[in-house]
Amino acid sequence: MSILVVGLLAACGTNGNDEEGTGSGDQTEDKQVLRMGTSADYPPFEYIDTEVGEEIIGFDIDLAKAITEELGYELEVQDIDFGSLITAMDAGNIDLILAGMTPTEERLEQVDFTDIYYAANHMLVSLKDSNISSIEELEGKTVGVQLGSIQVDQAEAIAEEVNITIENRDRIPQLIQELKAGRIDAAIIEDTVMKGYLESDEELTGFTLDSGEEGSAIALPKDSELTEEFNRVLAEMKENGELDALIVKWFGGEEE
Repeated sequence: MSILVVGLLAACGTNGNDEEGTGSGDQTEDKQVLRMGTSADYPPFEYIDTEVGEEIIGFDIDLAKAITEELGYELEVQDIDFGSLITAMDAGNIDLILAGMTPTEERLEQVDFTDIYYAANHMLVSLKDSNISSIEELEGKTVGVQLGSIQVDQAEAIAEEVNITIENRDRIPQLIQELKAGRIDAAIIEDTVMKGYLESDEELTGFTLDSGEEGSAIALPKDSELTEEFNRVLAEMKENGELDALIVKWFGGEEE
């Protein structure tokens, strides 16, 4: 989820006639508040650990806090269904999106993206007793994906090779529930997100799909000056090891 006020004014639907310090949305004391949209169903990127509390935590949350703190902003995190995040930013309800989102040509027509901050792979997930171990074995089966995610494109690419039915759901836990209930035969989910599910549920299995050079980036309004500032801080975090430290904290190993 100070300088660069112009981009925030546009995102919040205000105009240049506002008095100084009153035209760009919420403020906390002397700091502007940046409203970050995320979809808190995507561990370890963003999720709620109900055993600990109701606060959204995760890799993306820590990354957003580090960047906004460096730039002198307060951060407010909003939980929104993944498929509605860009719409929410277009409407001026949020100022940035940090949700494990991959830049695509379609999304780039609506928003700007920072540099890639983390790269991962797609995983084809199924129940162990289904014996699905290849794309060819999906013939005639139903595959679930998260609505609005890059996995939709992956499923559509598979559908060009084999005959599958694609089902969309709003949240990752819904896909797991549908899989275990037998309403879908397989699901495509990011491998880092699936790691926890596979470790805790012996019924599940999966294999990695070749996804090329895709990765996650921060989405911002078109022509936002924040993009350059966010890229500057990301570059600094990569150089000083702070980004690697977050990767180790949340994924248990350094980025390859």
